[in-house]
Amino acid sequence: MKTTLVRTAAAALLAAVAAFSSPVPALADEGDVTWTVRTASNAFGTDRSSYSYSVNPGGTVQDALVVANRGKTPLNLGVYTADGYTTATGQLDLRGRTDKQTGIGAWVKGSRATIAVQPGKTAEVPFAVTVPRNATPGDYVGGIVTTLTQPDDAAGINVERRLGIRIKLRVSGDLKPALTVEDLHLDYAGTFNPFAKGHAIVSYTIHNTGNATLSAQQAVTVEGPFGWLKTGAATIAAPPELLPGESWKVSVPVKSVAPAFDVAVTASLTPLLTDASGSTTSLDKVSTTVHGFVVPWTLLVVVLLLVALIVGAVYLSRRTRSHRKDREDARVKEAVEKALREKESQAS
Repeated sequence: MKTTLVRTAAAALLAAVAAFSSPVPALADEGDVTWTVRTASNAFGTDRSSYSYSVNPGGTVQDALVVANRGKTPLNLGVYTADGYTTATGQLDLRGRTDKQTGIGAWVKGSRATIAVQPGKTAEVPFAVTVPRNATPGDYVGGIVTTLTQPDDAAGINVERRLGIRIKLRVSGDLKPALTVEDLHLDYAGTFNPFAKGHAIVSYTIHNTGNATLSAQQAVTVEGPFGWLKTGAATIAAPPELLPGESWKVSVPVKSVAPAFDVAVTASLTPLLTDASGSTTSLDKVSTTVHGFVVPWTLLVVVLLLVALIVGAVYLSRRTRSHRKDREDARVKEAVEKALREKESQAS
């Protein structure tokens, strides 16, 4: 039995699904096997780079995918839909065909599970978007995918190549975009110079707790008591668009942080909401502040050494004075005793 290996070809699924910058059809090309996928031209528009819909709960829309065989041999392709998710590298990817689907993968159904396309020909795959009546309002992202599985006898595996187009769906209703900052933490590294400032790493997690896809502008500041010695991070790259429920870990370097013992660390987010037309709106800023204990260890060691030297000097001074007093008392006592002995001698 051969194992199926999903391989991303020259025109990768991620590029096809997540990163359309122009309406050029996505292309998969390897040897004599070449095909493209594009959106159908209809009432939704022509030369669309991806699919985007706004549908009421219980509503249905009809659309189509166009597949073209640019190769020299007939193609038999699988067709399926899947939910999308954000990878650890910030790219959009799709769940596997056999994974559990809860959004796009469950609500978008093609008219057929396979399609045969002759060389030099195109074929249209109609599909329907059917939103359940009890669907939660908000944003959903996924894709419609074409696949080709071929045996690689030399490696003893089946190779599956995927090519698809992104589907973005907004279910109508109360849109509640929201981002939160979680697990805010400061790591500080000082220097051997007791009077120099150090560097810090501020880490936190951005969590999309709302029902809309969001990115954000970020800002991080570190300040001492009463707002003194305030410093901020340089420009921070925006996180990827996060789907509802997703999280993104952030690590931000902050230079020239004064070791002011009790410091306040603040991470601020300005959520960015993109509508169906591509326009971006900035929402109200959200901020989280925590306090950290930043100790100037080198300076503290120097101070402790100075205190130890002062204490030692005082102790030695007192000990010297005590010894001097003891010697003086002994000398006086000896003189008195000598005088008494001389007086007794004279009296006798």
